Amino acid sequence: MTASGAATPRATPAPDAPLRSDGDRRGDRPDAVTLGESMVTFLPSAPGPLEDVPSFARGIGGAESNVACSLARAGHHVRWISRVGEDGFGAHLVRAIGEHGVDTSGVRRDEHRPTGIYFRTAGERAVRKGEGPGSDGAPLAEVVYYRAGSAASAMSPTTMDLPALLAGRVLHLSGITAALSDDCLALLEELTGPREDRPLLSFDVNYRVNLWRDHARAGRVLLSLARSCDLVFVGEDEAAVAWGVTGGPAAIRAALPEPDLVVVKQGAHGAVALAADGTRTFVPALTVDVVAPVGAGDAFAAGFLSATLRGLPVRDRLRHGHLMAAAALTVPGDLAVPPTRERADHLAALDDAGWGRLRLGPGWTDADPRAQEEVPTR
Repeated sequence: MTASGAATPRATPAPDAPLRSDGDRRGDRPDAVTLGESMVTFLPSAPGPLEDVPSFARGIGGAESNVACSLARAGHHVRWISRVGEDGFGAHLVRAIGEHGVDTSGVRRDEHRPTGIYFRTAGERAVRKGEGPGSDGAPLAEVVYYRAGSAASAMSPTTMDLPALLAGRVLHLSGITAALSDDCLALLEELTGPREDRPLLSFDVNYRVNLWRDHARAGRVLLSLARSCDLVFVGEDEAAVAWGVTGGPAAIRAALPEPDLVVVKQGAHGAVALAADGTRTFVPALTVDVVAPVGAGDAFAAGFLSATLRGLPVRDRLRHGHLMAAAALTVPGDLAVPPTRERADHLAALDDAGWGRLRLGPGWTDADPRAQEEVPTR
């Protein structure tokens, strides 16, 4: 699908095709490549609105680098590609992301543009199954970005290494990149165009209202990019806002006929995967004692992609997505140490009743994988 909406043929492996490498770092081909802006994030020392926060701790954040870090921590060979400023913040990003085990050799430095930064509030509150952020009147997290004119906004088909971007088994993209500049959008359109040796294209819609000036155009662009990819992650709420699609997962799937698999995230309810052959797989969300509601969507995508790379069935891919999201939800920052593969596989293999009884809180990824987690919720 091009930006004008014309359908294009695709030659790419289906999501069930053998992508397995089990994180073999000896080969030259990465399991996954991610493209997108990462920023230095400043985390508050105390809860409350930004105007009242006395000091901040430095961290890192960015949808695609979050996915890369989580995949690398899960044992996969992952490359993150981007541009950062020739400044201390850029150096910190490259070093910090590399320390998660991510290959950062494809990151380019820009001496004329700065590295993006953002600030956010703590947003601590307990959220249980059946609740949503703000459902009890609690304030949502406040986020302020300083990314206009950043080094990453200069990514384009001519400034980035296209063969390196297409070198993995999976290429993970998001709609955030499309919003950064026309050059960034041109790069995404180039990468999602038809080609015979294309990797499996994963796309997280990630509609960020404050990044788009023309919201009607945003909807058209994001829909076109999603229809050009093989695996799409989209929230039921963002499909309603971006595309006006309000009929639930089936209506979203109808709006995205081309992808092999569409994963519709339904917040505290769960997530459903809808395949091109009409197969529908739903997995309910876990009960989680939330520390901060930031980074869960990226972690979910990473868990799902990790299970996809391992050739697991769709139900288990959804469960691994929920488990990785639970790890992110139970720490203050965007990134969390995921459960070990043994532990994640143990939990993903529970029967439906056991899965439904799980309740996960801070520190749950450190527990013994054979521990009895399936306890009734309070």
